[in-house]
Amino acid sequence: MSGFGNEFASEDSRCPGSLPEGQNNTQVCPYGLYAEQLSGSAFTCPRSTNKRSWLYRILPSVRHKPFTPMSCGDLTENWNEVEPDPNQLRWKPFNIPKSSEKKVDFISGLHTVCGAGDSKSRNGIAIHMYTCNTSMIDKSMVISLLVSLLSLPQQGEILITTEFGKMMVEPNEICVIQQGMRFSVDVFRETRGYILEVFGAHFELPDLGPIGANGLANPRDFQTPVAWYEDRTVATGYTIVNKYQGKLFSCQQDFSPFNVVAWHGNYTPYKYNLENFMVINCVAFDHVDPSIFTVLTAKSTRPGVAIADFVIFPPRWGVADHTFRPPYYHRNCMSEFMGLIKGHYEAKEEGFQPGGASLHSIMTPHGPDVDCFEKNSTAVLKPERVAEGTMAFMFESSFSMAVTKWGLDTCHCLDKSYYKCWEALKSHFNPNWKPSSK
Repeated sequence: MSGFGNEFASEDSRCPGSLPEGQNNTQVCPYGLYAEQLSGSAFTCPRSTNKRSWLYRILPSVRHKPFTPMSCGDLTENWNEVEPDPNQLRWKPFNIPKSSEKKVDFISGLHTVCGAGDSKSRNGIAIHMYTCNTSMIDKSMVISLLVSLLSLPQQGEILITTEFGKMMVEPNEICVIQQGMRFSVDVFRETRGYILEVFGAHFELPDLGPIGANGLANPRDFQTPVAWYEDRTVATGYTIVNKYQGKLFSCQQDFSPFNVVAWHGNYTPYKYNLENFMVINCVAFDHVDPSIFTVLTAKSTRPGVAIADFVIFPPRWGVADHTFRPPYYHRNCMSEFMGLIKGHYEAKEEGFQPGGASLHSIMTPHGPDVDCFEKNSTAVLKPERVAEGTMAFMFESSFSMAVTKWGLDTCHCLDKSYYKCWEALKSHFNPNWKPSSK
């Protein structure tokens, strides 16, 4: 179904009429179903921000055995594992375990790279990589605190089964799973991707201001799944994994959690194809700020300042005159985590690889490498396609993110020679320079 934040209604075609008419909580639901509300906001939030859905299910989610702690592996919210590192950081492509050596599903393949803040106080961010090679069998995951989970497959498509239905998400697409939604991930080969976890805010479309009514990520291009259910008893036990206050817990139940026959509401999972982004760019001079490429934003309580922005650098035309067209040299009051889905990033065509990442922390200098600077300082400026066949992205955050021990050490992917891409930059200063006569 098409739209962003819409009021949707869906029922599995196998059970026509399973949505109650005229009310949410009937004394007896059609087909003998249970009514269950999933609230994504406080009851008293203004209508414009109030998020909830009603689910009509074969058994309610409350029927399960007690949760018990389980190993978190490399998933963490401990931002004090290692000393802070203000350097420019870059990672080579993160390793995917070979299926012939070890079976790793989505949950066991989660690794926290960096983050800040606290899920208990619902204010912060975490960035993870997932690297896996097998599907989750009779297992689902739920995030219990206020979290929006944005996932970007980089290698290998993933089939996400949720209580609302199924979504096939391929590289160059994103999906968002919101707080409290149970989901399972099937993979079909060795698979890798990026995850942005936001504590305390829902993703929104950025305001367009003077751009007008249309542009950037248009609401009609977001897709929400249609209802699908399975009525399946699992004699050996179905595992529910709960991420709660930064830790993992598991419980058992004897039925599939994907037993929702019908649902309605505006609190849903959704996906979006990045190729549908309507790019707006400079058509005269200068390099525009990357905020013009924002797909989704999770706002903080300070106007204009985001907990996290999701920004992409898609294929587009470069036509600016008298301009150094690649990204400028920069020191930022925000943290910038970048990844590459495919292709070659324009400012660093060598070294920054698909499946890798970089982190430029608050006020850490960064910018084009020496080859990019020299090439584009003398290039003949004519209209040209930029980033053709490429999709780079950025998670930008107002938080000063700490890197985990896994990110700095255990992953064995940190490129310790990254700083050298700027070492050959030389001075072009000429104290005798004079402006050219017109």
